[in-house]
Amino acid sequence: MKYIVTVNNKKYEVEVIDSTGKEVTDNNKQQRTKETHIPSELLKCPMPGTIIDIKVNPGYSAKKGDTLFILEAMKMENEITAPRDGIIKEIQVIKGASVNTNDVLAVIE
Repeated sequence: MKYIVTVNNKKYEVEVIDSTGKEVTDNNKQQRTKETHIPSELLKCPMPGTIIDIKVNPGYSAKKGDTLFILEAMKMENEITAPRDGIIKEIQVIKGASVNTNDVLAVIE
């Protein structure tokens, strides 16, 4: 299947193929849709600061609202919480790291 994708106001034509190199057709797409699971979500930093504590490890089963990180910003400690229920797949920062707005902190699946 071919799609038109717009990135930075430029249009690109893309073709979707499966891992065997065959073009994805409507029949393949319906079959693949049934196999999908909850997509991963990137937890991004809301403001610049320093990670002063990491409260979880990869594999942790987070509930919406659980505190995952403590971020020091403007001399205040801010709790970064889970946006939804899920498993912490990756943690992409370390304690003491300086982070900017929209830096990825973790991947939740």
